[in-house]
Amino acid sequence: MKPHNQINVLFIIVLFGAALFSPHSEAKLTIEITGGVEGAQPIAVVPFGNLDNAKPSVDVAAVIAADLARSGRFAPLSRREMLVTPHRQEDIDFREWQLLSVNNLLVGEIAKHAGGGYRIRYQLFDAFGGKKLLSNSLPSTEKGLRHAAHRIADAVYQQLIGEPGIFATRIAYVTSSGRGRKSRVSLRVSDSDGYNPQTIVDSAFPIMSPAWSPDGRKLAYVSFENRKSAIFIQDLASGRRERIASYDGINGSPAFSPDGGKLAMTLSKGGNSDIYVLDLGTRQLAQLTDHYAIDTEPAWAPDGSHLLFTSDRGGKPQIYRVSVAGGSAERLTFEGDYNAAASYAPDGRSLIMVTRAGNGFQIVLTDVRGGSRRFMSKGSLDESPGFAPNGSMVIYATQNNGRGVLAAKPIGGGASQRLSQDAGEVREPAWSPLLQ
Repeated sequence: MKPHNQINVLFIIVLFGAALFSPHSEAKLTIEITGGVEGAQPIAVVPFGNLDNAKPSVDVAAVIAADLARSGRFAPLSRREMLVTPHRQEDIDFREWQLLSVNNLLVGEIAKHAGGGYRIRYQLFDAFGGKKLLSNSLPSTEKGLRHAAHRIADAVYQQLIGEPGIFATRIAYVTSSGRGRKSRVSLRVSDSDGYNPQTIVDSAFPIMSPAWSPDGRKLAYVSFENRKSAIFIQDLASGRRERIASYDGINGSPAFSPDGGKLAMTLSKGGNSDIYVLDLGTRQLAQLTDHYAIDTEPAWAPDGSHLLFTSDRGGKPQIYRVSVAGGSAERLTFEGDYNAAASYAPDGRSLIMVTRAGNGFQIVLTDVRGGSRRFMSKGSLDESPGFAPNGSMVIYATQNNGRGVLAAKPIGGGASQRLSQDAGEVREPAWSPLLQ
């Protein structure tokens, strides 16, 4: 039985019965919108004008519109419906856009930059009031055009929604392909829209539990490359990696503290699976739980004061929390006979976790104070849930036609997404923090 996300392969076994950095691009994740956009704000993202014979390789406005549509909060106007395509304020007749019932209008221009690359200028307007809401410019290289478009989409999202956008963030995930001796497992990182994927680790052995450092520069993960589990931390820019834990038994479920100075993990070096915290500066290892049951899957509170974890000490897997300062653990979940893999929303007000639903496993959102539960998925084997860094969406692994894919769903409702590759399976997503 595979209850969820192979939360820790050894944990499941106990409880229920040559790595290379490769910066070359791989097949990108394909994103399919699977839900409706009822209630989304109508917005027009006009194709940007090209000045000084600029010939950018990326349609910046199209990337921005796709980002806003994926958020579930906006419904960009189709270009076929645009009567005109202004690029600056003096070219806009707001009456034309009012007839099309769009709330907001984004226009812009791309010019060659004196030092090479481009300068992108953009303006956001209230289409009915004619008021300028945002006006800015940013430089970009040819290679960085998609990232620049994501940054503009983030600025628009924050201006209109009032919270940071997540389009310039990245997603880490594990892929697998082939069978038997030809099987390959890879840890990859891509932009939030699936573009620019890079292979961080490629192996013939299992890789699992990717976790981002708070600055978005490193990943911790578990590798079985020497036929035993070990926890590594890898720098994404240089590819340099360090083995952090390779004790006898389980080495799993790494999680960076909010300040990046510590790493929580599951170890069984004492004979049983317990929660430990390693100070990455002093390398001092502290044991937080000491119980005959299986304790695993640590997740930090946003303020770093305590950790959530999964334990079967009550007979079935449930969510507990323990102070980083030590002390006894407190049980948090009581509804349902199986709750696991919990993590906090960025604001600390809610939890996302895997719960048993009938004969399957689904993703559930619950108030941290024990309020009502809301199911965020409808599959039979949904796993590895996590929040987007602004708390607006949940990402998780699921199955589609018997193949592992990722799914993302807005917390407030709206368009859902399915992320998949043409070949192989995708699982264990981890959303990066907000990146500058």
